[in-house]
Amino acid sequence: MIILALLSFSVLWAFAWGKESAWNGQTPSGTDTPGPFRPYYVPPGAKSYDSSSPLIHFTGSWFDSFNIMYVATTLRWTDEKGATARMTFVGTGIEWFGGLDRSHGIAAVFIDGKKVQEIDTWSNVSRKQQRIFWTFNLPYGKHTIKVRNLGKGRVDSPVIDIDAFVVTEGHTTLPITLPLTLDLSNAAPQPEQFQSFASQTQWTLEQKGVTGVSAMQLTVISDTHALIIDKVEHNPVSIGGHPAWAALFNLRTHAVRPLKVESNSFCAGGTFLSNGTLINVGGNPVVGGYTSAADFGDLDGLQAVRIFEPCPSASAAHCNIYENHSRIRMASPRWYNTVIRISDGSAMIVGGSKKGGWMNNETVNNPTIEYWPPKSIHNSIGLPIHLPFLVRTLNANLFPIVFSLPDDRIFIAANQDAIIYDWRTNQEQNLPRIPNECRVTYPMAAAGLLLPLSPEDGYTAEILLCGGSTIDDKKPGYEISSQDPASSQCSRLLLTDQGIAAGWVVEQMPEARHMPDAVLLPTGEVLIVNGAGTGISGYGNVIDQVGQSNADHPVLTPVLYDPTAPAGRRFSSEGMKSSAIPRMYHSVATLTPYGDIMVAGSNPNLDRSEMKYGTEYRVEWVGPPYMKKNRPLVHKPPKVLLYGQNLILSVKLPPSADKARNIKVALMDLGFVTHAIHANSRLVYLSSSLFSDGHSLQITGPPRPAVYPPGPGWIYVVVDGVPSVGFQVMVGNGDGPPVDHAAWDNLLKMTAVDQYEASKKTKGKKKGQYVDNTE
Repeated sequence: MIILALLSFSVLWAFAWGKESAWNGQTPSGTDTPGPFRPYYVPPGAKSYDSSSPLIHFTGSWFDSFNIMYVATTLRWTDEKGATARMTFVGTGIEWFGGLDRSHGIAAVFIDGKKVQEIDTWSNVSRKQQRIFWTFNLPYGKHTIKVRNLGKGRVDSPVIDIDAFVVTEGHTTLPITLPLTLDLSNAAPQPEQFQSFASQTQWTLEQKGVTGVSAMQLTVISDTHALIIDKVEHNPVSIGGHPAWAALFNLRTHAVRPLKVESNSFCAGGTFLSNGTLINVGGNPVVGGYTSAADFGDLDGLQAVRIFEPCPSASAAHCNIYENHSRIRMASPRWYNTVIRISDGSAMIVGGSKKGGWMNNETVNNPTIEYWPPKSIHNSIGLPIHLPFLVRTLNANLFPIVFSLPDDRIFIAANQDAIIYDWRTNQEQNLPRIPNECRVTYPMAAAGLLLPLSPEDGYTAEILLCGGSTIDDKKPGYEISSQDPASSQCSRLLLTDQGIAAGWVVEQMPEARHMPDAVLLPTGEVLIVNGAGTGISGYGNVIDQVGQSNADHPVLTPVLYDPTAPAGRRFSSEGMKSSAIPRMYHSVATLTPYGDIMVAGSNPNLDRSEMKYGTEYRVEWVGPPYMKKNRPLVHKPPKVLLYGQNLILSVKLPPSADKARNIKVALMDLGFVTHAIHANSRLVYLSSSLFSDGHSLQITGPPRPAVYPPGPGWIYVVVDGVPSVGFQVMVGNGDGPPVDHAAWDNLLKMTAVDQYEASKKTKGKKKGQYVDNTE
């Protein structure tokens, strides 16, 4: 593991504080002063009642304390067994805030007369304004919360206290939210639609579980867990006395385990490496222990490389995120960068902005690529490599759509243009412009996919881009409206000489949408979910905002796209269920190992909000019809698949009267998902043959790393359109990517920790040091 070689180095943090705000976007009046980052927070659409409120009724002996560390400087506490605090409210949710320390004990919480939880408020560390209990699962109306001191715990005469209740006011049409389970173990069909395998019967849609942190970034790490990463904001789940902005979500039990992140991962990118290590890179600045809505603090996440080592255990008890900016960082600041794994198992980091904001521009643009681990390629010696394409495609070129191709080159789309980039020769090949002035990258985000690769046609690559917008990216925000229509265009380009010469093939989705998520299914079809029918990505930037959202008219009905169906018959919403939950900016969706689709997120807000298009924590599960069918079983699946290796799988096939079975073996990368980007999303059909015994299935590994870059993958055996549950394999030998020590040493020598903050102070290139200060 790369990281093991780094753990012996001391952590030499260098903090910098500058007068210039690190945030380039919306800054509401009065929110530019950092303050203590505690869980207590009153989001828009909620109301706080401190302990002195006459609406809170106390029974038994309670005592008042006064301190500036309390909400409204007051707190009420009791050490009497059976003492209660009760409040009746109208709304859809409630939060109880109080203190934790070694004098505290166990309380029971009742909602509408029913005990819902016992909570131990003891803590070895004294903390104020902590969220003790919360629930958002209440139908709109009148409810009562009651808190009772049970008089038990780790000390005699244990204390409980009430600092404040925060009520989510909600409205009558708010859909029901299920309560969080904390893990405490350390569209209308088009005419003549083609009926594909996955659309032959009814789909299912269920809302189960909540994420605890807003799901801005999502990736599946094992058959039991997904990793969720957000920005620094007041999420309901806490860690270390402050709100968490990362968590592990149990795909089976829906339990949530918060994770500690040291820097702000706001709009970061991510990828797995060839050894299974996940890196999460970029973000925005933060101050350790402090935050403010305008600046998100100042512990700089812009150059961060966050390490998440492989974590296959079912409990995920020892899974953690590691940072050490003095030894592990990017060469330049990046916000809204795209990260992919390439054929040598390393990460290519593409583009982004040098500080947070909204639309990119020449002042903050970072028109470069770099690698992690760093490489001495093209005389870069670990430093960024200029990419002219990212200059030509300003302004709407953040989160470029990037895929590693089976010929070992890189497809990149941004704004209205696309190229094939040869990373070994540093050459760009221009591709035809995307038709009809449709822009496909942030803030006009479209979904992009590399369509399934198959040995039958020599793994010929074809790109699909769906959605986006024709809004002029040179317009200022005050000339853009949340009501401007999105695009319904889908464009396909076959990446052969003949296909490139023929240009993009255009078709239309049943509904226009931008910010959609396109999820590859093991059957080869694509499920398109989420997105908005009008507006643009982001928040607080345009006219006619809905709440803070730059977009409106959420698209609530998924659509299935079959790339092999005849033109004009590829889209279908037959049997689809429409959601009641808007999923727009900062929404995500991913295929799971079980074959269903996890849908989460939506947060077009500066911080957590309970207004219209507020911060969404509920999780939905889209079930294709094959989930209810008799599915293939794979017995004792392998853990490793080498290139060109022949393996025998022991399979149990569903019974069928048809002797001619249609069997495919799908090797899939489920991707790292954020902002409509499904980085590394990939489906490679493996050569396979079923022996005459009917249960021995020979499969052959990918022919070369460019077809499937080395690293983790998932294999689904698909029989007559019905996939097995996926099993995880390591493709390749599991070694880490090559480490170029000269490049790494040069990066550390020539760049500063928290480069953005250093550049603000120098405003010029220090002697012997690389400073990216093109602003």
